[in-house]
Amino acid sequence: MNITYIIGTIGAFVVMVIGMILDLSALSTPGGQLINFGKVMNFVDPSSIFIVVGCTVFVLVASFPPSALAAIPKHFAVMMNSKKYDPMNFIDQLVELAQVARKNGLLALEEKGNQQEDPFFKQCIMLIVDNNDADQAKEIMMNDIEQSAARHEDAAAMYDKAGAVAPAFGMVGTLVGLINMLKAMDVSSGGGDLGPSMSTALVTTLYGCVLAHMIFGPIANQLRKRDEEETLCKLIIVEGIMSIQSGANPKFLREKLLTFMAQKQRDGEGKK
Repeated sequence: MNITYIIGTIGAFVVMVIGMILDLSALSTPGGQLINFGKVMNFVDPSSIFIVVGCTVFVLVASFPPSALAAIPKHFAVMMNSKKYDPMNFIDQLVELAQVARKNGLLALEEKGNQQEDPFFKQCIMLIVDNNDADQAKEIMMNDIEQSAARHEDAAAMYDKAGAVAPAFGMVGTLVGLINMLKAMDVSSGGGDLGPSMSTALVTTLYGCVLAHMIFGPIANQLRKRDEEETLCKLIIVEGIMSIQSGANPKFLREKLLTFMAQKQRDGEGKK
């Protein structure tokens, strides 16, 4: 569970709501009300929600293929799973494979490969079991990493796009509200209540900023973070597999693969 994302997002909304209902001027007023929950309704405007959320959604529909939009639930699953790619887990498995290979040969890794749940790890093992040329095998592995990273960047870019257009439609809502307000000021038409129009003009900008910086921005950043973690583990796998094919010593292999990690992580491994 990605606890930092949950805490950060909920915390941002809580702080915003507290700011909406808090009235510090009441401290200097006898009988003043410091917390006024009724003020929250001042920031609820159906027209603003309709404009900002509706237009943002349909711009995404117009900008991305159905397959990208259908993958949104998968994006949230990936974003919330912060434990899937653990470098130490892959390093331990690679060291074990190196021990098996030195004792029984590369063909003995076929069974281990078939037991792998990670498709990339399994593919890499099978490439050396099939005795492919080392350079060609590494080329295949690196190409897989590059294409995977490109797909992940496309997913994050969708939320970047949403974060860019939401404030823009907040400004569109502001213009709509101002136009309606100016129309209502026409004396010949009998005037009118300027409050709702002015509210739409201001609140849409708020909704656009909230969507961009509290919803879509963190999602894009979290997806890129998951991609960095996955890419690191895949690079460790590639380096480990190529070293196993060349007959590297398991102890040396562990030390070599630990260099992919920060010093603090290596020190923590040494204390286990």
